[in-house]
Amino acid sequence: MSNLTFTPGKAVDPVKATRNGTWRMAAYRFRNLGKWWAPLIAFGLGNPVMNLLAFGVGMGALVDKNTGGHGIAGVSYLQFVAPALLASAAIQGIVDEVTGPVLDGFVWDKSFFAFAATSLNEKQIANGLMIVAIFRGMFTSGFYGAVMVLFGAIPISSFLPLFVVGVCSSVAWAALVFSVTSRLDSSNNVFDVLNRFIMVPMFLFSGTFYPLNFAPIYLQWIGWLLPLWHASDLGRAITIGTPLPTWLLLVHIAYFAIMFVVGMGLTYPVFKKRLYQS
Repeated sequence: MSNLTFTPGKAVDPVKATRNGTWRMAAYRFRNLGKWWAPLIAFGLGNPVMNLLAFGVGMGALVDKNTGGHGIAGVSYLQFVAPALLASAAIQGIVDEVTGPVLDGFVWDKSFFAFAATSLNEKQIANGLMIVAIFRGMFTSGFYGAVMVLFGAIPISSFLPLFVVGVCSSVAWAALVFSVTSRLDSSNNVFDVLNRFIMVPMFLFSGTFYPLNFAPIYLQWIGWLLPLWHASDLGRAITIGTPLPTWLLLVHIAYFAIMFVVGMGLTYPVFKKRLYQS
């Protein structure tokens, strides 16, 4: 007879099974995103080139000429709008990752329910999507910033801090949009409404093309509520040295942090309810 003894153990280690679940979800989304690498690069490069040509060679030259070469805030019009254009592009790019893919996972191909049937939990699924969204924000901000340096729109010393501002503003906004799209049962033109009645007004009323204090006081509050104004104001302080009191710097930072925390805090319960209680 053998003296070997058998010690019962766990068939599955639950800790090991759930380890790195967030990154596994992100890897899945990255593989899907990789199918579109060529359009992403083309858009990431073409968008800043076209915008900077329009505002540097086109409208920017007209503004500079009619202001006696002084532009706005003592710099060329191109240098003035550059931080806002970068933040706007980052915000638009990252929103793509928390709209269509979310509806796809819940409604169209229902892949989130398949993920939830494995060891992944709702937070890992949501966090995996957000990681890829953050990548999109970094990708867009990096491309835009590099093109701006080449165009002379920003000094190379401002690239890194402006890149950080673009990423922070876009991630904060994406978290809030995430909390909305995670509740949708169908598109029902919601994305069109988002673009036409939120994204476009944000672009127009956030002081993108002119200092916000040029607008009537009864319209300025709209800009104060929007992430693009906070990013533009902070970006201009970095690139062209516009005055930025310490209290306002703290407001900008707190605004992005609170928007991100609130957005993700509202998203997690929805994922849990839809994936496990529906």
